[in-house]
Amino acid sequence: MLSRAVVIVSVLLAAVLAGHGLLPPLGGATTILESVLPWLGWLVPILLVVALISRSVPAIVAALVPGVVWAAMFGPTALASSPGGQADLRVGTVNVGVVNNSSGLAVKTVAANLDVLAAQELTPGGPAAKQLNAMFDREPATSSTVGLWSRFPIVSWKGIDPGLGWKRGLRAVLRTPKGEVTVYVVHLGSARPGHTEQRDRSLATLRKLIDADTSKRILVLGDLNTATTDRGLSGLTPPLLNAQTEAGDGFGFTWPSSFPVTRPDHILYRGMTAVSAGVAPAMGSDHRAAIAGLRI
Repeated sequence: MLSRAVVIVSVLLAAVLAGHGLLPPLGGATTILESVLPWLGWLVPILLVVALISRSVPAIVAALVPGVVWAAMFGPTALASSPGGQADLRVGTVNVGVVNNSSGLAVKTVAANLDVLAAQELTPGGPAAKQLNAMFDREPATSSTVGLWSRFPIVSWKGIDPGLGWKRGLRAVLRTPKGEVTVYVVHLGSARPGHTEQRDRSLATLRKLIDADTSKRILVLGDLNTATTDRGLSGLTPPLLNAQTEAGDGFGFTWPSSFPVTRPDHILYRGMTAVSAGVAPAMGSDHRAAIAGLRI
């Protein structure tokens, strides 16, 4: 009986890993599943131990199947390392937390070594904005609860509505020594079980904005409320590349900060090359920051 249970669970686990993209939305449950998909790999050693206890060869073989599937899907990411090289643009994005008196400390620990930092859940005139204004000499671009600070001139910017009914996003143009870069800073709709419509609509809106933008270089920074393994992100990658996927060290989970299990915070781009990507602590925030180095 024990060996039979191992075989059944192993087959189901392998099927979910390999075929998660075929699952229906299930009221948003599939989104949550896909957000933590890499963590399903921890079930493999548990199944293997139970199979060994049962002393059943078929159960042991069955327990190895989802392990092989997981390794094929996530092994390259788990073992990846940054290619390295000189970066012309060091960027980051962090959700500082809408109710967070420590948001100034959060951005201070992140922004020190960056050329550009995007922030979400800002309070106008709050600790994060004050700290960043002190660290960056140039005038920032801000729209509602998102903002962009840059050591390079922001030559133009405007607030944008990422499909939420209000301008929780912005589009800015930076003038760097290597040429102009168009930057989108967005905080997309939340994705919770049974409530993904707003997030899905904002993903579609952002894709339309990118498709209509003829800029040679585009950078998207923000909390997209969409994990790297969530099918929703495939609507943006392509046409954009994901810095963590292209040049990151491991999975780059950013939320929750105390023990990150997923990555809703992203750095997407086109017209440039990612040479490094990773995660930085943002003391006081419930998110860690996503950071990357780009060559223009």
